[in-house]
Amino acid sequence: MKQIVGILLAAGSSRRFGADKRLQPLVDGTPMVLVSARRLAEICRRTIVVIRPDDAALAKLLAAERIETVVCEQAAQGMGHSLSRGVAASAEADGWLVALADMPYIEPASYHTVWRALQNGARLARPAYQGKNGHPVGFSACHLPELLALTGDQGGKTILDAHRDDLCRCPVEDSGILKDIDQP
Repeated sequence: MKQIVGILLAAGSSRRFGADKRLQPLVDGTPMVLVSARRLAEICRRTIVVIRPDDAALAKLLAAERIETVVCEQAAQGMGHSLSRGVAASAEADGWLVALADMPYIEPASYHTVWRALQNGARLARPAYQGKNGHPVGFSACHLPELLALTGDQGGKTILDAHRDDLCRCPVEDSGILKDIDQP
């Protein structure tokens, strides 16, 4: 594989959090979304952050970091729309490493492990910690039509479920692959 594009899904509404968690500062003061975007961008030369139409402040923050953004007009309709939009913006890629903005504790080594599985020919790849599947998830270009057809709130889960035999599980020693932030 030549080009694996990182896609950070950051178009959610933070309903359970009660405020815009993407901009929530972590212990060092860095907004959560920026930590997640930087970690993904360390592995993927081209990284795209999918945002909502009303995200001018977030777009400006990411532009200052020279991280590409794309707007998902249908973001309110669910993660499937956001993932499809990110893939459509990079449809020429050989694969995608998909991460979530509310998972800033994933170690760079875990991103690299999934990226390497794609480079080595995996059609689907995801990390596993103590037997539990986590994020980020890797998709090869053979799944492009299915990724572009995603809608609703399922994201890539429908593809993973439909192609279980294609999945390369990558054991990691990183509990961060399981930790999403849903509450303050």
